[in-house]
Amino acid sequence: MGNQPSVWPNSDRSVEIIDTTLRDAQQCLWTTRMTAAMMTPIADMMEQAGFAMIDFMAPVQFDVCVRYLRENPWEKARFFREKFRTTPLRGYCRSKSLVGFSMVPDDIVELWIERLNANGFRVVGTLDALFDVENMLVSVRHAKRLGMYSVGALVFCDSPVHTDEVYARTARELIERGGVDSIMIKDSGALLTLDRIRTLVPALREVMGGRPIELHSHCNTGLAPLVYLEAARLGVQRLHTSIAPLASGPAQPATQLMLHNLQVSGFRTNVNRDRVNSISEYLTDLAAREGFPVGEPMEYDAFHYRHQMPGGMLANWRYQLRQSGIEDRFDEILEEIARIRPELGWPIMVTPFSQIIAVQAMLNVVGGERYRSVPDEVKMYALGHFGKLLAPVDPDVLDRIVENGSPRIPLRPQPLAPAAVELRRAYPDADDDERLLRYMFAGNEVDNMLAAGPLKVSVPGASPVARLIEALAERPAVKYLEVERKGARLVYSKAA
Repeated sequence: MGNQPSVWPNSDRSVEIIDTTLRDAQQCLWTTRMTAAMMTPIADMMEQAGFAMIDFMAPVQFDVCVRYLRENPWEKARFFREKFRTTPLRGYCRSKSLVGFSMVPDDIVELWIERLNANGFRVVGTLDALFDVENMLVSVRHAKRLGMYSVGALVFCDSPVHTDEVYARTARELIERGGVDSIMIKDSGALLTLDRIRTLVPALREVMGGRPIELHSHCNTGLAPLVYLEAARLGVQRLHTSIAPLASGPAQPATQLMLHNLQVSGFRTNVNRDRVNSISEYLTDLAAREGFPVGEPMEYDAFHYRHQMPGGMLANWRYQLRQSGIEDRFDEILEEIARIRPELGWPIMVTPFSQIIAVQAMLNVVGGERYRSVPDEVKMYALGHFGKLLAPVDPDVLDRIVENGSPRIPLRPQPLAPAAVELRRAYPDADDDERLLRYMFAGNEVDNMLAAGPLKVSVPGASPVARLIEALAERPAVKYLEVERKGARLVYSKAA
């Protein structure tokens, strides 16, 4: 086996568990469709389960709440802050962007952090897929000014330029310049292996100054549970897990399995297994009732390390290609992604770059000529509008991108003017929560969300009949419905 890295001294062999069930797990498996009413029945049990934190919302949860669930995300956060009285709620800031791909001014980033804090989030994780510390420091420093717990999230990538030295240097800079409270290894692409965790964790240990290290991964390659155990042995104090059946597959390792494996390996946690099992039973029933998929183990796929497309995105991307009638070119597009990544300086396949690289790959394959069509975001990336690149773009590819991309995009990034003052002037009768939502969402999406009324937190009836009646009661236009099946007859009649 050769020389193994030394084990970080840990006298009590304790590991904290950060729960991701309500945020990343349901994002990966249920396309973020858990309503407040679906979450409410397990809120008390989750509060009592002994988690170190509850990973609750990131910008994508705001997007789905507003556009699809018609729930006010701020109201949702406040409601569950009252439920999770002692367990800190965790939110995120993705570089200098909120929803979508565009960058926003610094004062809007600071307003985002302020509203997270005001609505009950006590922890904020900040990530930047380019490792541009300048982009991260805006939210990190403001979170610290507000007294929030700040996590520097370093997205893991398997490439020639994403070395252990780069991770250690970025962590050191975030600690020294931003004062982050912990560092998180965010393995969004499920790319970590045993060999790599054995070098990455010791490299980070050298710069942490006693601060904790967290590990967040996904199960696309089937390696995450084993990587988690090795990380704990090396001294990683916090592991991100989700409660089965909202676990495994493209989501995080199952809490139940990790608790068992940690115990067998001589580690202890403060998590209450009875509470976790009760939550699991509820989620199993909910999945069956709503037709939601359940997480299942995935087999190892060596090709995954070439294209590195996140697991949740793979399913969505295949569906979109099917809708466009080109699903038969799916593997060809994945091969093109693997070709594009080194040409563009090895971008990490995480939002927003996973989406824009996939679009460029599709255009290259379907269009017949590579880089003949260039999305605006690809040109912006190549010219540094999202931040400083870790590695240069291939010169010939850069020439084609500049030539064929939109001429409206400046060759050099321009600083963004402050926007908060104008935002408040534009919506004088709104509060900052609503103003920020209107900044994030175009058209009448916020109006439609507000028109849906207060947050609905009552639990739907367990039986299909009860849920049908509840749904009909909310539709004034439906006055009468009669259903007959196998001799049984149901009549619904609304009084005039």
